Amino acid sequence: MKEFEIARKIGKELTAAQLNEAAAKALGVKADKVGHVEVVRRSIDARQDILYRYRVQAYRQNEPYEPYQVAPYQDVHDAPAVIVVGAGPAGMFAALKLLQKGLRPIVLERGKDVERRKVDMAKLSTEGALNPDSNYCYGEGGAGAFSDGKLYTRSSKRGDIREVLHQLVAFGAHPDILIDAHPHIGTDRLPEIVKNIRQCIEGHGGEYHFDAKVTDIDARSEPGMTEFTVRCGEKEFKADKVILATGHSARDIYELFRRKGWTLEAKGFALGVRVEHPQWQINQIRYHGKYQPFMPTAEYSFVQQQEGRGVFSFCMCPGGILVPSSTEEETVVLNGMSNAARNSKWANAGVVVQIEPGDQPEQYQGPFALMDFQRDVERAMYRYAKEHGARHPFTAPAQRMKDFCRGIVSADLPKTSYHPGVVSAPLHELLPEHVAQRLRRAFPQVDRSMHGYYTNDALLLGVESRTSSPIRLPRDPETLEHVDVPGLYPCGEGAGYAGGIVSSALDGINCAQMC
Repeated sequence: MKEFEIARKIGKELTAAQLNEAAAKALGVKADKVGHVEVVRRSIDARQDILYRYRVQAYRQNEPYEPYQVAPYQDVHDAPAVIVVGAGPAGMFAALKLLQKGLRPIVLERGKDVERRKVDMAKLSTEGALNPDSNYCYGEGGAGAFSDGKLYTRSSKRGDIREVLHQLVAFGAHPDILIDAHPHIGTDRLPEIVKNIRQCIEGHGGEYHFDAKVTDIDARSEPGMTEFTVRCGEKEFKADKVILATGHSARDIYELFRRKGWTLEAKGFALGVRVEHPQWQINQIRYHGKYQPFMPTAEYSFVQQQEGRGVFSFCMCPGGILVPSSTEEETVVLNGMSNAARNSKWANAGVVVQIEPGDQPEQYQGPFALMDFQRDVERAMYRYAKEHGARHPFTAPAQRMKDFCRGIVSADLPKTSYHPGVVSAPLHELLPEHVAQRLRRAFPQVDRSMHGYYTNDALLLGVESRTSSPIRLPRDPETLEHVDVPGLYPCGEGAGYAGGIVSSALDGINCAQMC
């Protein structure tokens, strides 16, 4: 097998004949002696001409080639049960791995199925009616189902990424995600994929229970085993093992752990703003003024160090919109989402500052210190908007980028994709001082590598605070069980061990593998 690269201008498709010719040249054989040829990666190079760069694997005739195959799912109608709490990426892929192992997943989801969930999210955006158990964070598919479906994790440290990507394709994702350097699915396509996963799990004997908010977990230990009773109100579910995949916003689960006396600890997270530019500006910046309508919508990312803490872009949504992601009343939290086409007029991204235990004011102490700090910032955004004429409960405080850096309240604000609306606000004062200070230094510096990024046409909205969990549920590094509760597997973003769809899915797979 030979691996090589080939480049083509965007807009000029790479044909099968060209691919075969390039493979023959790389292998040093005639074209009719080429066997299997496969593109394994595609990326955009905009440094000079706008190119697609393809990484290709080529095999000679009769040279062995084994395509990747997903392990089959077993019929588990009569198999031992494992309770999976949460139907986000970690929970879904844990359940699929349990099917492959011959175990019966019982999936408990506090929110609604993905179709009914859409209704609640629409009411949240248009009417300000928050369902605390069915929103942009809670419900089938988790927070990732209504973001962008970004699958950017490429690190192999957590496991074989192909297991996630190939299953997503089998359930309806476009095969391009197998090769794109920055693959994404799109908010409009993810719900059908999520539903297909559920139907697969149920069809093989697993169970789904919606509107099933966990209110208690009782662990009865005997020598060599633990039996769990998981309560959802008056309903009870029993199993010998529980995978806890509740997502980064399930604050009530942390409270449950505190009541039980089970160990938890403060964990660093990141907090900042959503930054919204007109998409045409990002296109011009990233393509150096050479953007054409047939080119992919441009995206960006950056990482800086400011006074010993990382400042970085997060969950960038090209051609996307901003949405309210609060899970509690009297808070304002934002996130972004994009459809597969990425064709809105705006680009948005979180730009956030890393916060570690000890960075918060002294009044925040103990394992809940950063969670309480996070909540208070979200409440401060709500209070400011309410006191300054907000008509929607989730109106966001906002400020133009240069005004923010100069400490000036914006006299007016540009149009925004954020449906609940905005009020002009001094975000430089509303944000914690150490966060605002680092952001104010970062934005002009980003302009050095992305000239035109630092502009008063860009709008900052507060607050982006749900980047990851501010609490970790510590687990044994070998067994992945909670350090106090054998048989209980804290998993994914909510446990503090993942960040994003792919890493959460891989963590779910790893936990299920240990069951």
